[in-house]
Amino acid sequence: MFRLPVLRTFVAMLGALATVSAFGAPTPVTAHQEKPNIVFILMDNLGYGEPGVYGGGITRGAPTPRVDQLASEGMRLTNFNVEAQCTPSRSAILTGRFAIRSGTQSIPIGGGLDGLTRWEITTAKLLSGVGYATACFGKWHLGSEQGRLPNEQGFDEWYGIPRTTDEAFWPTDPAAKAAGVPFMHIMEGRKGEKSRELAVYDLEQRRLIDAEITRRTIDFMKRTAASAKPFYVYVPFTQVHFPTLPNPAFTGRTGFGDFADSVVEMDAHVGEILDAIEDLHIRDNTIVVFTSDNGPEATWPWQGSSGPWRGYYFTHMEGSLRVPFIIRWPGHIPAGRVSNEIVHEVDTFSTFARIAGAQTPKDRAIDGVDQTDFLLGKSDKSNREGFPVLVADRIEAVKWRNWKIVFYDEERDWWTPPVKLGQPKAFDLITDPKEEYPATGIRSTWNAGQPMKILAEFEESLKRFPPIAPGTPDPYTPPKAKP
Repeated sequence: MFRLPVLRTFVAMLGALATVSAFGAPTPVTAHQEKPNIVFILMDNLGYGEPGVYGGGITRGAPTPRVDQLASEGMRLTNFNVEAQCTPSRSAILTGRFAIRSGTQSIPIGGGLDGLTRWEITTAKLLSGVGYATACFGKWHLGSEQGRLPNEQGFDEWYGIPRTTDEAFWPTDPAAKAAGVPFMHIMEGRKGEKSRELAVYDLEQRRLIDAEITRRTIDFMKRTAASAKPFYVYVPFTQVHFPTLPNPAFTGRTGFGDFADSVVEMDAHVGEILDAIEDLHIRDNTIVVFTSDNGPEATWPWQGSSGPWRGYYFTHMEGSLRVPFIIRWPGHIPAGRVSNEIVHEVDTFSTFARIAGAQTPKDRAIDGVDQTDFLLGKSDKSNREGFPVLVADRIEAVKWRNWKIVFYDEERDWWTPPVKLGQPKAFDLITDPKEEYPATGIRSTWNAGQPMKILAEFEESLKRFPPIAPGTPDPYTPPKAKP
């Protein structure tokens, strides 16, 4: 086995340079054609092992025919990686930056300013700048205050909850009522206006909200398709986050309880959106993405499935990092293609920028890489070979090709910092997908050089572009990047 300080010294001798510094987008794919619509469906705590096409479906008591059909019509990734928690993952998707850069590396627990500063450039801001209509319907979790809600972060309109479904329990808690704790409301808003509160988000609304998210998504697509504008609609559903309670129309549908019923509800809502795309005759010019923010919930009775991997969210295990990812763009992305190449969620930012003809920001570190050629079938290889694995503010591992170098022990509860290993462990994820048998001995250290180079480059980039501290108020002015 190898020791981290020794390898860091070795890598430093190579003269690490930050590869994640900001860059301009290459020639847009859509330079001579109509810009495609983008429908980005993000499930909440949906594990790798839930959809049928990923080994779940009927084996989990919940068939997912519409998601499975989408996979057959597009491309399915088996090594799509995310951050380990809800807020960091959503931040990474929308900014193309690892969440530690934006001060959003952990789930906020209240009592202070949370979410993205308005200095950040979201996908919605980027695409608005090149003529897109934009909307967000669902769970935000990137800011609770006026000024940090979706309508102030590039979205023309939004509907949903500012934080998380956990809070649906609060209105029925006598102690919370007696304490006068303010309860989270479902909200809606439009660009240039203040968002307004609708119903209290309680257990009844928890069952109903995904149906309303679907209805509003379809209404937005209908309204926008009738105009000359392309659209980007970000649809962060609330299922299957705990409490995993299905809509009354799906209660008892499977005979296997609330969780299975909720997965079937999820599949039905995806199907409704796909049907609306067909009915509007925009299928061929609409990119549809289906994915999840992180691995599954670990607590009974809402325990999810990681499929062939081990671990749950809030960890550096593959069960936390790998989630379903399906993308369809008829006539552009080859149908039925499956790849185990490494892709990270930050890459969607840079890829959509290229496809839409937008320029990525040049004044900040951008971690996403352009995966357009890979997704369009022009290359069999992903445009990345690895990435640092962050859990909150800790770099707990590095993935490189089929290897994972781990710096922290995996045994821990959610809220207690994990134990840092005396010496790292190396796992071959092809021969040891459950990360049970670390490679040991001097012969195994050959796999450490490239992962440690990734780590050194990332740490160097943090020095060049200092991270934003959590709770930083607006307006935020970044320090000048160090040369």
